Amino acid sequence: MKRIVFLCTGNSCRSQMAEGFARRYGGGRLEVYSAGTAPAGVNPRAVAVMREAGVDISGQDSKAIDREILARADLVITLCGDAREQCPVVPAKVQQRHWDLEDPARAEGTENEIMAKFRAVRDRISESVHNLVQEILDLPD
Repeated sequence: MKRIVFLCTGNSCRSQMAEGFARRYGGGRLEVYSAGTAPAGVNPRAVAVMREAGVDISGQDSKAIDREILARADLVITLCGDAREQCPVVPAKVQQRHWDLEDPARAEGTENEIMAKFRAVRDRISESVHNLVQEILDLPD
């Protein structure tokens, strides 16, 4: 079973959403983790927009990077520049990728504008994770 780790700074939005989508699209055929360089708790807006997409991440926890999990991973994906720069060194066998995603938690404006940013980032993550899972599991479109 392939192991994927999604990393971002706070493990509050982007990596939580990626973990939720990977669990959903992987259908139990992947081991999925997420973590942050400075865990900040799961963002309630991330939970809300994921619920809109039919994915419940309310039971997920914001976690610090676990070096053992990183060492056993097949793939580590960083979702922001900060995580990419601060990611601990992983064994050469671990594939690394970077998806540069805007942090929706930093969105400003009205509640509608902020939620629109969360939805836009969620949708981009959904598409990226869907494509990744298809690639890893070699599934047809």
